Amino acid sequence: MPKARAPSRRSKNFPATLAGVAEDQATDLNALDIWFADEARIGQKNKLTRRWARRGTRPSAPQDQRYASTYIFGAVCPQDAKGAALVLPFCNSSAMTLHLAEISAMVSLGKHAVLLLDQAGWHLSGEVAVPANITLLPLPPKCPELNVMENVWEFMRDNWLSKSRSGKF
Repeated sequence: MPKARAPSRRSKNFPATLAGVAEDQATDLNALDIWFADEARIGQKNKLTRRWARRGTRPSAPQDQRYASTYIFGAVCPQDAKGAALVLPFCNSSAMTLHLAEISAMVSLGKHAVLLLDQAGWHLSGEVAVPANITLLPLPPKCPELNVMENVWEFMRDNWLSKSRSGKF
């Protein structure tokens, strides 16, 4: 079962929530690193094909029906300018376990990570193995603006991951 702090009345008071995590971990507030995690699906989904044709005719416009996508699991710690990411073919509990292991390896020795993430089913599933140096802190539902990783995904899509927006491919 993952170590996740249940959203409570204290979740509106973030400093008090952090103090609770520090107390649970028997550590100082200065030994806590705040991390943000999320995943994004990227890939190819083809659009309709357009054809010039004489009025009244119906030209053939074959379209590639295949699609391919993958998931980027990412996490950042803005305070220490650290990050951890994995590109995985699936988005499930075992992928989340791999991602948590990657984050755990990036946490400084003697520190404990408080990982803020949304309440997706694979984040808080009982099948996820949470490393000892990470505590999961679910964000309130329907509040993507509270997760820093949403800005990272938007930047990456605008600059590197989208052919139509960046023109770099």
